[in-house]
Amino acid sequence: MAHDGIETVSEQRCFGGTQGFYRHHSSACDGPMSFAVYTPPQAGAARVPVLFYLAGLTCTPETATIKAGAQRLAAELGLMLVMPDTSPRDTGIEAATGDWEFGEGAGFYLDATQAPYAQRFNMHRYIAEELPKLIEARFPADSARRGVLGHSMGGHGALVMALRYPEIFRSCSAFAPIVAPSQVPWGEKAFPRYLGENREAWKAYDACALMAAGRRVSGSILIDQGDADGFLDTQLQPERFASACRDAGQALTLRMQPGYDHSYYFIASFIADHLRHHARMLAD
Repeated sequence: MAHDGIETVSEQRCFGGTQGFYRHHSSACDGPMSFAVYTPPQAGAARVPVLFYLAGLTCTPETATIKAGAQRLAAELGLMLVMPDTSPRDTGIEAATGDWEFGEGAGFYLDATQAPYAQRFNMHRYIAEELPKLIEARFPADSARRGVLGHSMGGHGALVMALRYPEIFRSCSAFAPIVAPSQVPWGEKAFPRYLGENREAWKAYDACALMAAGRRVSGSILIDQGDADGFLDTQLQPERFASACRDAGQALTLRMQPGYDHSYYFIASFIADHLRHHARMLAD
């Protein structure tokens, strides 16, 4: 274990920078957590802007790192990429395994309040507080230039993080986000078990509800959504968020991409636009 508490699992040279995988003990999640970091070549001379990528249901730190194809352009733009896990692992909670829509691999980027999940499933605090401090202590990341990007469940997480903490995350974008989890089956399945039956408590983790409550993102939000996504009508419903943004006067670019589905082929096709979006907003 390194002196800063971060264990290096592996590091490889990549487009002039370094792609690494790491482990540490998380106080927020009360156990070991894993994450990946791409450090661009520009970090050898100065601290660089950092983009947190929040992945979707079933994903690990390896998923976007391997499949999104983001490192080449991140190296050109001088963006550090951080890919955390989607939940704590090996929690020993029987009900937290065996269902891809809930539990391990499906932390929903919230802080659970219900037993037995409250001790370990605190991904909201982990992403908003613990991980950024850890990254900036170990890597040459600029604490004044953080952005957040996510896919599906992670898109939900990215929107919520940006809306609740505009002072922490200066830029935001998402692929196929769950914009109103308290109103769709994925959230209605997970939220009672994590947060209890009081739907008012769910609104703290619902981007549409946060927008309606007066939360805002600095600058414009970019969302890409495939129109051939099998989850579009039942789980994602981006029109809900577009309506909330119009009502609130929040700048939003929502692009419906013809023929694209929910997969990483979709993400890889448009990741460059998202990296450039964040690079512009984190330029100074």
